[in-house]
Amino acid sequence: MDTKRRGRPRAYDADQALDRALGTFWDQGFAATSLDELSAATGMNRPSLYGAFGDKQALYMAAFERYRAAAMAGLAQAMDDRALREGLARVYGAALSLYLSGDAGARGCFMIGTAATEAVGRPPVRAALAAALADIDAAFAARFRRAVETGELPAGRDPARLARMAAAVLHSMAVRARAGATRDDLEPFAADAIDLICGSAA
Repeated sequence: MDTKRRGRPRAYDADQALDRALGTFWDQGFAATSLDELSAATGMNRPSLYGAFGDKQALYMAAFERYRAAAMAGLAQAMDDRALREGLARVYGAALSLYLSGDAGARGCFMIGTAATEAVGRPPVRAALAAALADIDAAFAARFRRAVETGELPAGRDPARLARMAAAVLHSMAVRARAGATRDDLEPFAADAIDLICGSAA
C-alpha cells in the first residue's frame, strides 16, 4: 500500500485566473480594482489569491508580465519573414484590434493604460514599464537594422530613431483609442507613420 501523502491538486487554473485578473485590471485600472473584484473575476477567495500570486501588486505584476510576453511574441510574429511595410501594417493592424476591444469601450493598451498611472508611486511598476518599452524599441530597431542591411531602407537611416518613432505610434494609438478615436480615425494615422518610416508607397 502506498502510504505517501499525495499533494492536494490545485482547485484553479493559474493561467485562466491570471487572464481574468489581467482583464479586470485592464478595464478598471490598478487603484480602482478591489481584492473582492479580483476574487470574483478569478473565482478564488482572498487566501487562495495570496497563496497563488501574493498581494495585489504582485498579482498585477504577474498580469503585466503575461501581457508583455504576449505583446512581444505578437510583435515578432507580425514582423518576421515578411517585407518591412507589410510587417509594420500587420503590427499596427493587430494593435488596433486589441486597443479597440472591450465590452465597456475601447481598452487601449494594458501597459500604457494601467502602468503609466501607477509608475509614479510604484517603483516596481515603473521599472517593469521602462523595461517593456525598451523591449519594444529593441524589437523594432532590430527589424529596421535588418532592413537597412538588405536595402529595404536607405543606408544611413538610424534604426534606433526609427524604432522610437514606430513605438511612439503604437503608444499614441493606444491613448487615442481610449479617448474615443475609431478605427477609421486611427488606420490613416498608422498608414502615415508607415510612409514616414518606409517612404511613400506611391
